Amino acid sequence: MSRPRILGLLLALATLLAFWPATRNGFVNYDDDLYVTQNSQVQKGLTWDGVHWAFAKINVSNWHPLTWLSHMADCELFRLNAGGHHFTSGLIHAANVLLLFALMRRLTSLRPDALARQADEIWPSAFVAALFAWHPLHVESVAWVSERKDVLSTFFALLALLNYARYVELSKVQSPTSKNYFALCLAMFALGLMAKPMLVTLPFVLLLLDFWPLRRISNFKFLLLEKWPFFLLAAAACVVTVIAQQDAAMAPLQRVPLGLRLENVVTAYGSYLWQTIWPVNLSVFYPLPKHIPISEVALAAAVLAAISILVWAQRVRRPYLLVGWLWYLGTLVPVIGLVQVGDQAMADRYTYFPLIGIFLAATFLIKDLAEQRRLSPRWLGLLAGAVLALCLFATEKQLGYWRDSQTLFSHALAATRDNALAHLNLGEAFQEQNRPAEALAEYQEVLRLAPGREEAYNNIGRILSDQGRPAAALEYCQAALQLNPKSPAQHNSVGIILAELGRVDEALRQFDEALQLNPNYAPACFQKGRLLLRQGEDVTAVKNLNQALQLDPDNFQMLIYAARVLAADENPSARNGAQALVYAGKAAALAGAAQPVVLDTLALALAEAGRFDEAVAIEKQAAELARAGGQNEDAAAMQQRLELYKKHQPWRESFRQP
Repeated sequence: MSRPRILGLLLALATLLAFWPATRNGFVNYDDDLYVTQNSQVQKGLTWDGVHWAFAKINVSNWHPLTWLSHMADCELFRLNAGGHHFTSGLIHAANVLLLFALMRRLTSLRPDALARQADEIWPSAFVAALFAWHPLHVESVAWVSERKDVLSTFFALLALLNYARYVELSKVQSPTSKNYFALCLAMFALGLMAKPMLVTLPFVLLLLDFWPLRRISNFKFLLLEKWPFFLLAAAACVVTVIAQQDAAMAPLQRVPLGLRLENVVTAYGSYLWQTIWPVNLSVFYPLPKHIPISEVALAAAVLAAISILVWAQRVRRPYLLVGWLWYLGTLVPVIGLVQVGDQAMADRYTYFPLIGIFLAATFLIKDLAEQRRLSPRWLGLLAGAVLALCLFATEKQLGYWRDSQTLFSHALAATRDNALAHLNLGEAFQEQNRPAEALAEYQEVLRLAPGREEAYNNIGRILSDQGRPAAALEYCQAALQLNPKSPAQHNSVGIILAELGRVDEALRQFDEALQLNPNYAPACFQKGRLLLRQGEDVTAVKNLNQALQLDPDNFQMLIYAARVLAADENPSARNGAQALVYAGKAAALAGAAQPVVLDTLALALAEAGRFDEAVAIEKQAAELARAGGQNEDAAAMQQRLELYKKHQPWRESFRQP
């Protein structure tokens, strides 16, 4: 095996080892629920229905079917084991490092100057790849499961660039196979767009490479015409993305004025550069300020202008500077904030592909300057090693912040100011840990910083409801509803509290309103069924429960509840033992390990179906597990049912409440 191949493999292996600690991290409560942990379609694994869903529908304000398929593949292999999902992202990142090294090697070998033929050209390529591999700004793209789209789209982008370089190489000797590589380049670009549409700027990167190092710029008109299929795909991706994001994610000018956007564009470009040099206080979320000091805008503008003037002046002597700089500026355009999506001012993940340009320009500039000053290769190697060691140290530290939601958002609050989203997500982490006092404190801080955050009102309402204070909870849930009256979730939350207060007719109206807004909103259909059941309308209630499970067939809580009703309701018109068995069996499959409540429900369904011997065996196991877990009251109830099953009698109960 040649030395370049060995070095490339070593870089990829070192990258995989550097990001191995991420496999000990969990999911975080920021988009991971939407992409994996609460996404029933993804959790089914790779299915034909899932493939159709990924390609035919816009989900989470995006159309990126290959990203969805990658998450489905992870669930097929690892289920909800977060370590497996993190391993996949790390593996793709390591593959990207290998591809980038190969790309740099190929591009520099195509340079027409004598420098390209020097044997030591391998080391600049390796340094660019290593910076890309181990820079802490790239931790977010790799360590955040929901950002699989970054590493996956870049994988296809680098394959596209490699095929383009090969196409140029073969076209120079008029090889008929050159068109095959052009077609492969176009295909890889299309796949990259289906992983993340931020890749729409890749045709411009191809033009930059035509300038340097490929030196094809003499016939610019031909180069533009040559790339018309790429521009066509990019335009189509832009249209689809605007359609996908305009309703849910795209901020209107009334909320984020054009002036603020332009100021943020300038400061964001400058901030990314500074963080590349000094990567400290990195955060999962940087809130967009209401006002940016003119001094910050002026300083960033001056730095950007100075660099632009410098690289333009050096475009003949050092063309790589112009290419690297325009690569950085151009590939950030879709996410720089002119079209504001979300409330962030900037994001580490946005630099994953753009920083290749900065790494390329800086590496070859240092190489040129070192040769001019005849700097010893040993000293240059020591300097490069020190830079990479610092990057690795910072990356390992940054990986630790992604351990869980509490660690991640606690660090975000330490690294930024007035970060309402970090307070919100930290509050949700505390709420999941059953720490209501700390969660309430975080939500109150959210309301101080951003009074329009409906999630904070709704979450406070949930805590107050859990504390047995439904009247106080209703006030907060209604406030959330006023902020977003078109939200089915908010109508559902208000309906739940009204039902708890005994205001049945009002609660039913809220559930109906939620379903009118979204007929496929399963939680409202389920809650309506539960409320009707409490009112004694068992048959109608069961219809709602079944409809809810048609809409969300893998919802564990709904499966358990519906199975118990269908198996044990005292109204024979509501019972259906066969369907109860189906629901209980699916719940058991989703639960994985044996749980008392799941086994108890399965036994109820088996008894209703007349399979009493099986019901006895499973109920015994449920009671034993409940006693072992200290659930003595539950164990006593299970024992009571067990005695009935031994007599070949099913369990009956009323779900009606006064």
